[in-house]
Amino acid sequence: SMRDVFLNLRPVWVNDSNYLIAIFLGILIAIIFNKQLYGYYRTLTLFDAIGISFFTILGVQKSLNYESNTYAAIIFGMFTAVCGGMTRDVLLNETPLIFKKEVYATACLGGGLTYILLVHLDLDLSWAAFIGAAVVFLIRMTAVKYRLYLPRLD
Repeated sequence: SMRDVFLNLRPVWVNDSNYLIAIFLGILIAIIFNKQLYGYYRTLTLFDAIGISFFTILGVQKSLNYESNTYAAIIFGMFTAVCGGMTRDVLLNETPLIFKKEVYATACLGGGLTYILLVHLDLDLSWAAFIGAAVVFLIRMTAVKYRLYLPRLD
């Protein structure tokens, strides 16, 4: 939605109520089962990494389709990936990962940049998307596994 607003587009959920139903069901499940979900932290982290991988590339692609410059497209890819989780965390009264020292948005930027570079090198778009998403996933999961964090600017 944030990306679409910046691109002067109408967000898809405005026209299709199924998106809102899915969002509210997800919020309701997260609120009801909040304590139980902590037991599945590793699984949720894995699926979150997969999600941000795909959403990053989809955001870059959509931005390019609407004639954004390459730098803006990379930023919009990151927005696409992190804004949903950020909204979720705020609704759950938690500090969003993007505001912590986690390697999260940085992973999205790395994958978006990789995708752009591969497209400019005329790699098949499907392969560029797969490799760009893989870069996001690998950066994020490596950071989680080895407890790598960004430096704090205190």
